[in-house]
Parts: sequence; C-alpha cells; structure tokens
Amino acid sequence: MAATVDPLEARLLPSDAIRIALVVPVSGVLGLMGPCAINCAVLAAEEINDRGGMLGRPVELVLIDGGRPAPQVAREVAGLVRSGTVAAVAGAHASDVRVAVVTAIGGRVPFVYAPPYEGGGRAPGVYFLGETPDRQLAPGIERLTADGARRWYLLGNDYIWPRLVHAAARERLHTVGATVVGESLVPYGQAVDRLERVAGARPDAILLTLIGSDLVAFNRAYAAAGLSAVRLCGALEEHGLLGIGGDVTGGLYASMGYFRSLPTEAGQGFAERYTARFGPDAPLLNAHGHGCYEAVAMLAALCARAGSLAVPALDAVADGTTITSARGTLTLLDGQVRHPVHLGRADGLDFFLEKSFH
Repeated sequence: MAATVDPLEARLLPSDAIRIALVVPVSGVLGLMGPCAINCAVLAAEEINDRGGMLGRPVELVLIDGGRPAPQVAREVAGLVRSGTVAAVAGAHASDVRVAVVTAIGGRVPFVYAPPYEGGGRAPGVYFLGETPDRQLAPGIERLTADGARRWYLLGNDYIWPRLVHAAARERLHTVGATVVGESLVPYGQAVDRLERVAGARPDAILLTLIGSDLVAFNRAYAAAGLSAVRLCGALEEHGLLGIGGDVTGGLYASMGYFRSLPTEAGQGFAERYTARFGPDAPLLNAHGHGCYEAVAMLAALCARAGSLAVPALDAVADGTTITSARGTLTLLDGQVRHPVHLGRADGLDFFLEKSFH
C-alpha cells in the first residue's frame, strides 16, 4: 500500500521509502481537481509497490498543495529536495507553479509534469506528459472554423499558459482565415465580469483558457444569459462539466488527451481499477486527475530503466521510456509525450467524443 503524508510529517518521520512530492491543488481556483488527482497518484504508487517498488524500495507520496501562490509552492518543494525528504516530483497544476518549481529545484531531482502546457520549458530532469497548443487546440479550432465559426474571442486567466496558448491560437486562426474580435486575460475570480464584453463582440466562437472554478463560473453565467457562441475549452474535464451543471446546447467543447468515457480496452480497464480501489462514489475520473497516475508511473519507468533516480542517468535513457495508462502506451521523446487528443462535446453531464486527432 502507498502512504500519503504531509510535508511536516515526512520531514519528521524517517522512512526507507522513496518519497515523491505530489504537487496538486487542494485549494484555490483549481482545488476541485485535487481529490481525483490524489486518488490516481495513490493508485499508481500502490501498483508500483505491488511490483516491488522503485529500486527495491516502497514508494510514498508527500502531498504539496499546488493551489497556493507559485513562490510559496516552490519554496516548500525546494526545501523538501534540499533536506533529502523527497527524491522526485510529480505534478498537475498551473504552469506558473511549474516554472517556479523547476527553477527552485534546479535539476537536483526529476520532475514529471502531467497537464497540457504551453510548450518549451526544457530543463534537465523535467518531463512533460501533456499536450502543447498545436496538438491540443489547433485541431478543434480548425474543425469549428470549418463548421462556420469565423469570429473568435479569446478569454483566459492571466498567466503563462493562456498567454502563450492565445498567441498560438491567433496564428492558427489567421492561417484558416478566421478573425479574432476580442481578447481578455483576467485575474482569478474575475472571469464573469467579462461576460458583457465578450457578448458585445458578437463572436461565433470563444476559446476559453480559463481554469478551474473560473471556467465553471463563466460557463454557468454564459448559459444563464442565453448566449449561443460555440465554446472551445482547453481545461474543461468531467468535474468542471459537473460543476457547470452539464450542458445541452451542443456548443460546449473540450479538447483533452483523456476522457473517462474513452471506449478503449485501456480506458475501460483503468476505470475498473479506479472504481475497485476507491468505490463507485469516488471523485469522477478526469484528465487532470488521471495525469497524476501517469506522472507517478513515468517516474517509476524512468527509474527502472536507469537503475537510478539521478537526473543525468534518467536524461540519458528518457527517450523511448514507455508506460501504459488509460490513454494506451505513452512514450517519451525529447522529454515529451506525443499522443492523440480527443474533441469532446458536452452532452448533459458527460462528453460525447466526436473525433480523435493524431
């Protein structure tokens, strides 16, 4: 069994386990993703331990709240690394937190980052499992534009991921002959305040790079106002759709690498293991949570291949390292995973998977 401990307990209690800092939000705008993410990471650690652990030692997870301000999270992770309390980091959280953590740990331990991200960010010992904008959102933009969405509004939170996603989206929209009729980047908690401005621009489609509770709040307000533009989201998953209250307009889309309704043997098998471990009332499986399973599993695969957790040894063998998750087989190449994404259309409280893009 895999233990989850808090940072203070980990510092005070000696252990022969390999401890992994699990950086996930349990507070703030992304706090709703925490419960599923923790469950998925625990499942991965338990499966690793059932196979003998890492380097013959059991795995433990040290929970770090990644929903706090980036400098605060980075200080805590760096302190755990300096003290030798943790030997690796796995995370699913906002990109500003990732950038701060990568700088703070300085390549001393490996870090696997799970969610979609803005691209770039290469550094020793850092491995990315999520999609970059060209892979995640460009196919959806092209699909919706071909269906008649010519006027686009870009709305996101004001940090690195939305800024760079919007830059990539503007280029793609220009290429396909669409027009950007407005753009807003807003601090956390202020997305709904832009509703009137968005509606006034009369877009055919809105690219939403809002996250967490801001994405939920805006979509709820948008539906309540009776507005009808197509919405393409870069961070909407099953918990967020539940928070919105579902959608039956036929115009709310999400583009993600994983949905819990993936009709594949790997996807169904993972869902069965998750339910068997945590029960039928466990937090809904979703892309952000499932990414934490992949992050912990990838750390174990890298360690097994290198016979070490030293960053130079891991970097030397990273290319070609594979894991199997609900998405199927994932393989690292140049520090990243390249895998199909799926365009899901909200259909009540779940997603109908319209198309996969390779």
